[in-house]
Amino acid sequence: MKEKYHSKAFLVETRNVQLGLLARSRIARFLEKQPSSARNLAEATKMSYAAVLHHLHLFEAEKIVARKGKRPFRWEFTGGGQQALV
Repeated sequence: MKEKYHSKAFLVETRNVQLGLLARSRIARFLEKQPSSARNLAEATKMSYAAVLHHLHLFEAEKIVARKGKRPFRWEFTGGGQQALV
C-alpha cells in the first residue's frame, strides 16, 4: 500500500495542511527518482509552475532540497528532513 504523504513533505516551520502535504508529496516522490528543474516538476506533477516553486522554496528554507548549477536550476534532496521508517 502506498502511503498518502511522503515523509519529507512534513515541514517544521510551516503549517502542514492537507493540500500542501499532497503537493509536497507529489514533488518529493518525483525528486526521489531524479533531480529536476522546477519547469519539469510542474509538468510531471501537473501543478502550476508557481505552486511548484512555492513548495520548493519552503523545502529549501528547511534545507530539505537545494538548487544546483546555473539557471535553470536543478533541484535535489540534501539528505535533511524527516526520514521514513522502513
